Amino acid sequence: MPVHRSGTTGRSIAAAAAALLTVPALALALPGTAGAADLPAGPPGDEIPPRGSAHMGMGVIEHDGQGGLPRTDRAVQTEGVDVSGHQGNVNWSALWSSGVKWAYTKATEGNYYKNPYFAQQYNGSYNIGMIRGAYHFATPNDSSGANQANYFADGGGAWSRDGKTLPGVLDIEWNPYGAACYGKTQSQMVAWIRDFLTTYRARTGRDAVIYTATSWWKDCTGNYAGFGSTNPLWIARYDTTVGELPAGWGYQTIWQYTSTGPIVGDHNRFNGALDRVQALANG
Repeated sequence: MPVHRSGTTGRSIAAAAAALLTVPALALALPGTAGAADLPAGPPGDEIPPRGSAHMGMGVIEHDGQGGLPRTDRAVQTEGVDVSGHQGNVNWSALWSSGVKWAYTKATEGNYYKNPYFAQQYNGSYNIGMIRGAYHFATPNDSSGANQANYFADGGGAWSRDGKTLPGVLDIEWNPYGAACYGKTQSQMVAWIRDFLTTYRARTGRDAVIYTATSWWKDCTGNYAGFGSTNPLWIARYDTTVGELPAGWGYQTIWQYTSTGPIVGDHNRFNGALDRVQALANG
């Protein structure tokens, strides 16, 4: 640091300190610079993940905790997995050999992201012999339900009656980028979900599966019971049993029971034998 020899030393130091204080304020005001007001709110000390990186169940352990694994001697169930961009290229041959018979792949998020590994994951599972489907990670604060349903249907979430394609999934859960309920009231959230589901059915002829967790559903929809008669339930709970289900559903169609299973992490059980998975695919 240079030595100041004039009588202005005190004034120079004060001016430098003022300049340093001014820099952050200027940076916040510069176009394209993210200031605190531009970032989504999150819990203190938590790092907000990059947009597009969300995937099924990423908030389950933080919000609901984690227990043991379910027993294997219950009613017949069919093992499946869900994958997204964070798994990269998936070893479908190894999963098939381990007994996995169906898979869901993340296709889209919000109205701004498409999974760059979608083709390898979606087609790879199909080519190995699995029944496959696609899911959409919803961000209701970004655009309408109809807008995101169309984005999903156009981005890999369409359905075909080939006997090996499952209906699309609306993944509606905790917001990893900000407020858990995306800044919506319970009635607004229900309306957003209905908008998505109605549009998806109009586009594909199928009722979408709803993936959620009971605690989120209670907090963010007020435990709304109106979708249980039309939309199959995929429940997220990492414990020995599925526990309490959201209102309107008497049983789950799919249960995501762990995020630490073999090869890809997220493992699920379809509530029935393989012919029931095929029945859902056939509509």
